[in-house]
Amino acid sequence: MNIAIIDDTPVNLVLMKSLVQRLGLHECMTFEDPLLGLSWCLDNPPDLIIVDYMMPGMSGIDFVRRCRLETVLSDQPVIMVTAAAEKEVRYAALEAGATDFLTKPIDKNEFNPRIRNMLKLRASMVATSRRAEELDQAVRQATSDLLAREHETVMRLARAAEFRDPETGSHIVRMARYSALLANKLGMSAADQEMLLHAAPMHDVGKLGTPDFILLKQGKLTPDELIIMRKHAAIGYEILKDSASPVLRMAAEIAVSHHEKFDGSGYPRGLKGDAIPLVGRIVAVADVFDALTSQRPYKPAWPNEQAQAFLTRGRGQHFDPQCVDEFLGAWDEVLAIQALYQD
Repeated sequence: MNIAIIDDTPVNLVLMKSLVQRLGLHECMTFEDPLLGLSWCLDNPPDLIIVDYMMPGMSGIDFVRRCRLETVLSDQPVIMVTAAAEKEVRYAALEAGATDFLTKPIDKNEFNPRIRNMLKLRASMVATSRRAEELDQAVRQATSDLLAREHETVMRLARAAEFRDPETGSHIVRMARYSALLANKLGMSAADQEMLLHAAPMHDVGKLGTPDFILLKQGKLTPDELIIMRKHAAIGYEILKDSASPVLRMAAEIAVSHHEKFDGSGYPRGLKGDAIPLVGRIVAVADVFDALTSQRPYKPAWPNEQAQAFLTRGRGQHFDPQCVDEFLGAWDEVLAIQALYQD
């Protein structure tokens, strides 16, 4: 272990260093100047500090107080060397953060066990800290694994909905990436951007409850069929709501709100403007853009410029104006996502 000894009396430094070296293979640094000793300790945090009380420029109590203000020296054992009669000094040293005391003149029969005890204490503290770090790492890994499994389940459920819907396989990946990009441009936190990336693919999970004769119909839906088709937003909400998972709760909010329109003409609740959850407004833009620019059995893919114009025309009516502006303002990034995740 590393031990720092600070004492303005050279003979005391020699004596204490010699006693320390007899205890084992410990590195021992000595300093007559407390300021130099403090500077070294800050750069090379020792396992034990031995400091004299009476020193020029800085008392031992001030030295201890300065150590305890620094994170790197906040919990190292500190032994202060005082005269036996200096009880008030000892009380003040304890208040400042000293761990133990040595009495002048130095007696090896006192010195040896106190140093051994402090080094054992330090070893125990280091072992506890390492164990805490190991446990913290294990918890982080377990949490990461749990989230990974949750995200996999979410994606597989989204894929299940996709298999019943004549949409392209990469649609949910692209629209989720568009959604996360737009969330970033709108200033959402990194954690919320990540959550949206995993929640957005669930936007149409309610189509699991839509009859095949409607979902797979090639032609235009009748008014009655359209009513049934639109129920998928509420069905998706019912599937996902009340989950213990924050991702699934966000997905429920997206499922029920991504078909709302900014002017209030959407469904299922007819929400208007900011009453529509932000994640729903974001996914509305991302989902429509990708649907327009993707090939379907019933239509060819639109050129990007045509889809861009559609978003612009729908600004303030179908879509949140700010969402449209930020999406089109990040056009190069949008095209990069489109190119990377092709069908």
